[in-house]
Amino acid sequence: MSLSQIKVRRKPQQSRARLTQEALIESFVQLLKEKDSTEITIREITDIAGVGLGTFYEYFSKKEDLIALTIHQYIKNNANTIKQQATLWMMDVSQTPINRESLQNLIEYLLQAQISDIQSEQKIWAQLFLLERQISSPKAYQKHYALMIQSWNQALSAFTQSTESNLSLNIHRISYGFISQTLLVNSDFQNWKNLYQDMLEMIQFFILKTQKI
Repeated sequence: MSLSQIKVRRKPQQSRARLTQEALIESFVQLLKEKDSTEITIREITDIAGVGLGTFYEYFSKKEDLIALTIHQYIKNNANTIKQQATLWMMDVSQTPINRESLQNLIEYLLQAQISDIQSEQKIWAQLFLLERQISSPKAYQKHYALMIQSWNQALSAFTQSTESNLSLNIHRISYGFISQTLLVNSDFQNWKNLYQDMLEMIQFFILKTQKI
């Protein structure tokens, strides 16, 4: 089922409704730590969330709708991590000169933050990367891709001359490709330090090629 065909039946306008939807997502994620998504039933999700089946169907027509929203929330949260950490870095280093070395330092810092965010729940991310391929439509995938590039654009805005930075595009191509492919092959992957270094080497090439700071 493509994400373009999936619709949330009831958008949470009130705080209580939002909390209910979040509880359903959290319940699904908790179950995803223990079993494959195909083995998870809606009844299990609602039991852990402490709501009835009727409440589930107020928001979703089927389990795939909940999965699609879970994927979106995780990607959105990871994009926000990049933007928030960039803001903190700029505040901590308020007198940072706008040069290539500072840009490199910021990218290294943000990659570490992104990896830490994913590593903390890497088995969940491994499953979500797989589910994204099974459930998301091309349109939904493109939206998520654009969301991540936009987060990198905002994070690097002090160092780039355009909000449509090719550097942001290439950083996401590298980080998404390296991390997703690694976890799809091995959800128990441990050698994050080497993966991080490999990503930096690739990104350094694009910094030298495209940035005139």
